Amino acid sequence: MKKTLLVQVPVFIAIRTVLSTMVRMVYPFLPVFGRGLGVDLYLLSYALTLRSASGIFGPFLASVGDSRGRKFGMLFGLVLFTTGAAALFIRPTYPAFIAMLIFGIIANFVFISSMQAFLGDRVPYERRGLVMALTEFGWAFAFILGVPAVGLIISRNGWQAPFIWLAALGVISLFVLHWLLPWDRPHSGQTNNFWHNLRGVFTYGPAVAGLLLAMCLTSSNELVNLIFGVWLEDTFQVKIAALAAASAVIGLSELGGEGLVTAFVDRLGKRRSVGIGLILNSVAAFALLWLGRSLTGAMIGLFFFYLTFEFTIVSALPLMTEVFPAARATFMSLFLASTALGRALGSLAAPWLYTFGRLWEAMPSLLIIILAAMALDMAALIALRAVHEHGARAVDSTDDSGVIPIKS
Repeated sequence: MKKTLLVQVPVFIAIRTVLSTMVRMVYPFLPVFGRGLGVDLYLLSYALTLRSASGIFGPFLASVGDSRGRKFGMLFGLVLFTTGAAALFIRPTYPAFIAMLIFGIIANFVFISSMQAFLGDRVPYERRGLVMALTEFGWAFAFILGVPAVGLIISRNGWQAPFIWLAALGVISLFVLHWLLPWDRPHSGQTNNFWHNLRGVFTYGPAVAGLLLAMCLTSSNELVNLIFGVWLEDTFQVKIAALAAASAVIGLSELGGEGLVTAFVDRLGKRRSVGIGLILNSVAAFALLWLGRSLTGAMIGLFFFYLTFEFTIVSALPLMTEVFPAARATFMSLFLASTALGRALGSLAAPWLYTFGRLWEAMPSLLIIILAAMALDMAALIALRAVHEHGARAVDSTDDSGVIPIKS
């Protein structure tokens, strides 16, 4: 890894941790925010729905990474993040809370897609899995380090206090990135018109297949994600302690999945790693039906389910950076939007499927959820067959696709 990347990647991990903390902190502290704002659960749910819906605007703004350069895109994402955090601290109202949620999620879209495009431009494809997996540690660190830190700040200084800290970290990140990264311009093979790029993505089969893969994979995960807490309560009559343990299991499994990607994805190959991950995720889901007969077994089953999911989604990232390199930032933002859409669809379907499963006393209540999750994994596996690394064979030379020459 080049010396510049040895400095840049740890900075990216730290910034990803900060940005992801503002996204992941909401669910654990939702009752605290509700009491502070004086609103009920229904209004909070409405705010979270607006956050999910705002994801459709992510690709529009994230395309600045193609039109204005990767550095500009990352700085713009940090400006959005800092604005959202500061707004809620300055004016602690329900509308400001909604603004914080929306600005926070769009900031992640803009920053991450520009960062991934930046790495895609500079890191050889055969080593890109390692580097991109390292940046994904920020997502897990947000849950393991960021969320507990937020809890400590809230307990000492009140529910508003974390947001001034997040805003301050956003400003610091702005200055650090401005100093650390070189200014870049769109490369000659890249087109800068968003609508042109969008049309190009949706008329290119492998790109559409990549988006379908993302949607199916995250829908599968969200089916279990939304239901596992209810299932644990229904099956084992446990509440806070078991749910807290399950949260720790998820955090550890995310770290484990990202660690496996850093170790194996470049050796196995990106497409092969995604395929293996999808198959193992289906096996882990099916195993929950047997492991879920005891609380300990359920925790083990959830660990492997989330481990294999994290391995799959993180393995897919370097693969996707080469699917449409002519508009890399735009495509990566669409990939992220597809994951958000998949989660939205999964969260809508999960309660209905789980309720339907509970009507049949002769079978496990989780059976319908598991079968649906496995079917979606298999649909993602079919989509994977149509995904091709458009620029992978041109890593060392620039062609009309806009692939950037990279020297190892």
